[in-house]
Amino acid sequence: MDAGKTMYDYHGWAMQALLDHLASLPADVMTKEVKSSYPSITKTISHVHAVDMMWLKVLEGTGLQEALQESMGRLAVTETFSVAEFKHAFDQSTASYRSLIETRSDLDHTIMVDNPWSGSRETSTEEILLHVANHGSYHRGNITTMLRQIDEASIMMDYSLFWYEDVKQESR
Repeated sequence: MDAGKTMYDYHGWAMQALLDHLASLPADVMTKEVKSSYPSITKTISHVHAVDMMWLKVLEGTGLQEALQESMGRLAVTETFSVAEFKHAFDQSTASYRSLIETRSDLDHTIMVDNPWSGSRETSTEEILLHVANHGSYHRGNITTMLRQIDEASIMMDYSLFWYEDVKQESR
């Protein structure tokens, strides 16, 4: 089992589960202001998508600084997205990640990442996939708290639930 691939699959599943849930709530839930790491659910999801895209670009060979500027430059657009637009954006990014994973037989493949805040470091495709999944989990937790602050329920998105969903998919 490739831990990075499995965790990335979990990330894609959990984002879609969250977005499906958000689609069932009143539309204004997305933009209600709350006290959190980001001031709204929309801005939080926009951030997660931007970071996902940044790391995808890095895995495709773009330098971190350039990937960061390009991805963060799209925040003004994605911060206006509806749930349906986010679902489409995450469908596309998930397809791109899966394509990259399929073509890269060696997830131990290393690249040099030059982070402007912490310096250069060699890292593997698998480590980046684990980071993307972990980053998404962190912010899905933020969104769960945001929903509670505005008196809305969240949903279960635990990794252990993904195991059972994954088994259901395999048995079809």
